[in-house]
Amino acid sequence: MKHEKSPDPNMIHPIPGYDKEIYVKPTITNSNIIVGDFTYIADSDFESHVTHHYEWNGDKLIIGKFCQIAAGVEFVMNGANHQMNAVSTFPFYTLEGWSMNPPAPADLPLKGDTVIDNDVWIGQNAVILPGVHIGDGAIIGANSVVGSDIDPYTIVVGNPARVLRKRFDDELIDLMLRFKWWDKSIEEIDSLIPILTCSDLEKVREELKARL
Repeated sequence: MKHEKSPDPNMIHPIPGYDKEIYVKPTITNSNIIVGDFTYIADSDFESHVTHHYEWNGDKLIIGKFCQIAAGVEFVMNGANHQMNAVSTFPFYTLEGWSMNPPAPADLPLKGDTVIDNDVWIGQNAVILPGVHIGDGAIIGANSVVGSDIDPYTIVVGNPARVLRKRFDDELIDLMLRFKWWDKSIEEIDSLIPILTCSDLEKVREELKARL
């Protein structure tokens, strides 16, 4: 381990003397936000990046382990959606004094939970819209707006986000999805760093095959 210290997923500030990058999990107060170990954000607060997250909708934001979330990223939850199957989208029921009961759930475009898998890199100022599922190892380009599901190990950019390319060929993606390095012990992950950070993908492929 680096400097004889073991990584601690329950510490808030993993960079000594720097408070603008935090491990997210130990800061969560909302039970409808679930975040895995070692996922970080380049900010001193995470929950302010989760907007329109009203408890009466019951939707969850679920983020896996080892995700990297840049500054300015916003997770827009289902409370941002307005009724679209009527002639007006104005949410009278949310504002004081108007004689409107809340619409039936079937009349609102609720998209369900937002799920971000493991080792996902979300670039600066990206917006993640309600109900999307972003697969393991995906990369979301800066300023992208993600409104649909993203396959594992896929790079997307733009507004709306579009697929730029797959990061690896199908065989290597399959090996990575089966290997699931993020679920291993801290000690094993530490020993795997030379593989996880190796740019010789053929060497990585052979290492993974030998270990599966």
